[in-house]
Parts: sequence; structure tokens; C-alpha cells
Amino acid sequence: MVLVALVLWLVMQSSGWPAVQEQFFNWDIFTQSFPEVLRAFPVNIEIFLIAEAIVLVLGLMLALMRSLRAPIFFPLRAFAVVYCDFFRGIPTILLVYLLGFGAPALQLQGVPKSPLFWGIIALSLVYSAYVAEVYRAGIESVHPSQDQAARSLGLSHTQALRYVVLPQAVRRVIPPLLNDFIGLQKDSALIAVLGVVEALRQAQIDSSATFNYTPYIATAILFLAMTIPLTRFVDWLVARQRKRQSGLV
Repeated sequence: MVLVALVLWLVMQSSGWPAVQEQFFNWDIFTQSFPEVLRAFPVNIEIFLIAEAIVLVLGLMLALMRSLRAPIFFPLRAFAVVYCDFFRGIPTILLVYLLGFGAPALQLQGVPKSPLFWGIIALSLVYSAYVAEVYRAGIESVHPSQDQAARSLGLSHTQALRYVVLPQAVRRVIPPLLNDFIGLQKDSALIAVLGVVEALRQAQIDSSATFNYTPYIATAILFLAMTIPLTRFVDWLVARQRKRQSGLV
């Protein structure tokens, strides 16, 4: 805290601080733009919630594909590997551009043209690749003896995976999953490049009208109000998990 206070003091003592304060921390513009940015913020929440549901299901399916060991399932394993490598290797904003502008331009019959729809699809594709790896790590962290014990009781491989391995794996990966979803919630702002009027896009509109950057500060405050409680919740889950593992709970 002392270091932060010192940095703030040095910034405020700099010769350029009055100009920065006027451009980024103008109270009058903040009070004018904040209600408009706040009204647009539910679009970010909608994007986050829809994409999160898709990512949870798609990521789990990919992780299960990679956990299939029989030779007959090689094509599924290969598909999952290529999928994860491909979408983790592409910058998210680039995929948002490609799908958001490219897919509607194809003018295919029955294909949605909404930029919001394609923005959500782009986020879902990227984050499902990351989440699949989180799920896979959780599945592989479960000792093979758990599966063997379930099989010895007469359960099939699918039943052992569903009733024994997956419940343990999911509990172990909840904290990293929530970290990925915090990133997803922030990246919902990337859809602004498609023209969807969400919080960041509204801030851009207000900034262009006032020639001032204070609306971006209003947007940042809203995202902080969403992400900081989620971050503290993740910290609480991690601490709780450590206590369980140490036998204190």
C-alpha cells in the first residue's frame, strides 16, 4: 500500500497530471457517461452467460474425446487435439473479426447474420479450447485406481467415467475454471469491434462525442465491480480446497 501511495503521489506531482486528469478523470463527463455505459453493460453480461454455458459443455466434450484411449477413437482424439491447438493459437480478437465480419458476408441461407451471435461463437470457440485442457488436467489428476475400482464393481468405462472420475475431476478444476470465466467476462468487450453496443462500445461513442477518455474509466469500474468479487471467490475456493486436502475441513 505504501508503494502504491508513493506511485500515486509521484504521478499527481508530474507536470502532465492536470492534462491527464482532465482527459481521463473528468467528473462532469463521468457523471454524464456512466448511466449510459451502465445501461449497455447488461449486454456484456448476456454475452458472458451464453458463452459460458456453451464453453462448459463444449470444453467437457473435447476433454472426454481426448481421454478416449481405444484405437477406434483415434479420429476423435485427433480432432480434439487439432481443435485445441488451433483455437488456442489464434488471438481472440482476430477470430472475432474473422467470424463477425466473414460469416455474415457469406450470405448463406439460414446462417445468422447478427454480429452479437458470431461474437459469442468466436469467444466460445476460443475459451472451450482452454477449458478443455483444464477439464483434461482434472480427469488425468484422478488416480487410475479409481477407474479400476469402479470397473471391478461391474461398471463400464463410460459409467466409471461418469459416476466416479468426472465428479472428482470437476471438483478439482473449479478454481481454474472460474479463472478462465473471469477472462471470458472481460473479453466480452472484444465484441465492441463488431459494432455491438455494449459497455466498451458505448464508452467509445461517448468518448467520440466529448473528445474525452473518461467514459473508458467508467467502463473499467463496471468490469472491476464484476471481476473482483469473482476473483475473491476463486481465492476462497482455493483456500477451502487446500484445507480439505490437509484434512482441516
